[in-house]
Amino acid sequence: MSGRRIAVVLFNLGGPDDAASVRPFLFNLFNDPAIIGLPGFVRTPLAGLISSRREKSAQANYAMMDAGGGSPLKSETRKQMAALDDRLADLLPGDEVRSFLTMRYWYPLTDETAVDVAAFGPDEIVLLPLYPQFSTTTTASSLKAWKTAYAGSGRSRTVCCYPAAEGWVAAQAEGVRARLAEAQAMACDREIRVLFSAHGIPEKLVSRGDPYQEQIETTVAAVAAAAGLSDWRLCYQSRVGPMKWLGPSTPEAIHEAGRDGVGVVVTPIAFVSEHIETLVELDIEYGELAHAAGVHPYLRVPAVGVAEPFIAALAGAVATSLDRTGTAPFGQGCRARWSACPWQAEKAA
Repeated sequence: MSGRRIAVVLFNLGGPDDAASVRPFLFNLFNDPAIIGLPGFVRTPLAGLISSRREKSAQANYAMMDAGGGSPLKSETRKQMAALDDRLADLLPGDEVRSFLTMRYWYPLTDETAVDVAAFGPDEIVLLPLYPQFSTTTTASSLKAWKTAYAGSGRSRTVCCYPAAEGWVAAQAEGVRARLAEAQAMACDREIRVLFSAHGIPEKLVSRGDPYQEQIETTVAAVAAAAGLSDWRLCYQSRVGPMKWLGPSTPEAIHEAGRDGVGVVVTPIAFVSEHIETLVELDIEYGELAHAAGVHPYLRVPAVGVAEPFIAALAGAVATSLDRTGTAPFGQGCRARWSACPWQAEKAA
């Protein structure tokens, strides 16, 4: 079938545009029940308190990036949108395909994008999160907001995850190999360890049925095999709060590398574009930690961004989903049974 109007809705977390946006962005983040699972009458004032207390330090971190005091995430994602539209124009030449961006915690927010998609009047809608691995804290939260907001036309389907999609894995492996060769040239005879750093979540979410950890491990195993790695570790970054999070932490893995006398190449295994967790946390904060721990060299693999294999994977996810409705992964999804997995829930219904 051709001549269709197809809307591709890309989901991401978002980031502040400038210093003045930092506090309301943080408020939206911490006021999400997927992030702080308390009743609204408790969560909302708590989100206000947290965002107020963290505003100055967060502004200082965002100021370290060359993005006007804000996050480059939106501009990075728009580049991915443009690349995806070009790819889909070649892949689906008889259709009118348009990508739309919606951010969970800053503009364009879900309500705004839902209006834009409805005005486009699509026949088909593909919901495509830019989170390769499914989690209740990211994909589920974004999709829930979309379901509440959208009231326009179109048959809809969701790509819930793509942890082992060929192009996603290939783009990651290509970046790892390039940085590893650079590190080996700098290190002479010193061995180099690859650290796959993923954004962490509290362990209790996994115990409640969140498949994120399993999907992260799926991605890491696939990339390590594709890159031909022999010395690598999975670790988790960005921990906040007193709860026990998935581990080991990236700082722990860096200290271990220092004790073992090896250099490090670190790659963001759950992020597809550059933002504060890569440009500040990995590059600056953990770079200083690596120097103090005697880790040399310490190099970081860029996020995949608009790498051709990754954009091809996104386009493939869109094209192959058009023959169905409902929710499904692109390629391998969850292996074990997870109560939070929407694909498994729909199959069981």
